[in-house]
Amino acid sequence: MSDPISGTAQSSPAQPATGKTQRKRSALDVLRGLRQPKVAVMFALGFSSGLPFLLTANTFGYWLRDEGTSLVAIGFISWVGFAYAFKVYWSPLVDRLDLPLLGRLGRRRGWILLCQIVVALGLLGMAMVGVSGGLGPIGAFALLTAFASATQDIAIDAWRIEAAADAEEVGLMTSAAQLGYRIALLITDAAIIAAAQRVGWPLSYAAMAALMAVGIVATFFAFEPERADTVLLSKPPLWSARGLLDAIIGPFVDFFRKHKMAGLVILLMVALYRLPDFVMGPMYNPYYHDLGIGKDTVALVRGSFGLVATFVGLAASGLCSIRMGMLPTLIVGLVLEAFGTGAFALLAFHVDATTFAVVMSLDAFAQAFAGVALVTYMSSLTSLGYTATQYAMLSSTYALLGKFLKGFSGVGVEALTPTHGLLGAYATAFVATALTAIPPLLLIVLLWRMRGRQGTTTAAQPAEAR
Repeated sequence: MSDPISGTAQSSPAQPATGKTQRKRSALDVLRGLRQPKVAVMFALGFSSGLPFLLTANTFGYWLRDEGTSLVAIGFISWVGFAYAFKVYWSPLVDRLDLPLLGRLGRRRGWILLCQIVVALGLLGMAMVGVSGGLGPIGAFALLTAFASATQDIAIDAWRIEAAADAEEVGLMTSAAQLGYRIALLITDAAIIAAAQRVGWPLSYAAMAALMAVGIVATFFAFEPERADTVLLSKPPLWSARGLLDAIIGPFVDFFRKHKMAGLVILLMVALYRLPDFVMGPMYNPYYHDLGIGKDTVALVRGSFGLVATFVGLAASGLCSIRMGMLPTLIVGLVLEAFGTGAFALLAFHVDATTFAVVMSLDAFAQAFAGVALVTYMSSLTSLGYTATQYAMLSSTYALLGKFLKGFSGVGVEALTPTHGLLGAYATAFVATALTAIPPLLLIVLLWRMRGRQGTTTAAQPAEAR
């Protein structure tokens, strides 16, 4: 595991520091690790986690725009994604509560399976109601889907961290999860658009509901992690006053006791890190629509150049984390995010197949790189016994501001249209969004300086002490 401030090596979350130097894994060791059954399960669960995300966000916006919905309405309805930002408030239940009946599978697997079933039902509801049924009903099913998806993420993220035997496996499992997640994003951002061109949006959404079976099958093949059981058994029961207080307050007390004042800087940096990707999120597909780029072209570029760029970005981020450390990798990710988002402004002035492919590839590479960098970093900040809640706190932090601001993306574009024209308004908004990479970049530099003053005290402590 890496020191969350410095990115330097520290003792694994799974075992105490022993003072012995562990042999660094070779490339062959890593390849052998990829053959583990739990890595394949993690890939499938990552796919299950990523599948609903765009279906209640950007892709949903494309469907709405196809039906003539205004940009303002598309921007505001994207607020169903606040479920991902607020999931920290119910994450203590996922951390500490066993479900009736499904709880026989184990706490993590029981919650995962329940959420997967609800996600599939929510997507089917969106398909059956359709836009013609009104924005209210389809928005309600989108909210149900987003809520179940966010809860699924809480349980899957906890499973990912707790199922890993050591810190190196956390990175391996994170890469597998991100690979599955990104493939799901490509399907729901490319294949579904090509399908919608031929069979319509409702049938395409019904097909996505059926694809949730991939995650459901993986849940039955997964094992229930036991690494946190010893810690959880030492805690007071949830139904007692002390247990309830520990479930709700304990994760946050533990986080700030471990990271002290740096914890505030970490949370602020995490909150701002993905703004270049998030703010204009609901406008990407309407932008392609207004540029006159056909669905088949979008699907082809995303499924070919975008897929390759995503795989390269995932691998490059993992390699940089090992060779450079976490904070330098986060900086590279931010710079890539800024260039990837700002590059979309070029399409307003010159759009052809080559330019579109280059811009899309750069964005896919940047998002994959930054995504792995941030997820690996946040995973290193959690403690056993509070895994679900602390990771939910961090992921909610990075989602909250971006989810809020993207709701105004349509308002921003339409406000700029009278003076810049529609395409000029899009271009201006993309450039402005790219500049949001500057504040988190400065915060990472601050964390780096705090690392220099703090030294390696945190890194020297055994994992159990933290």
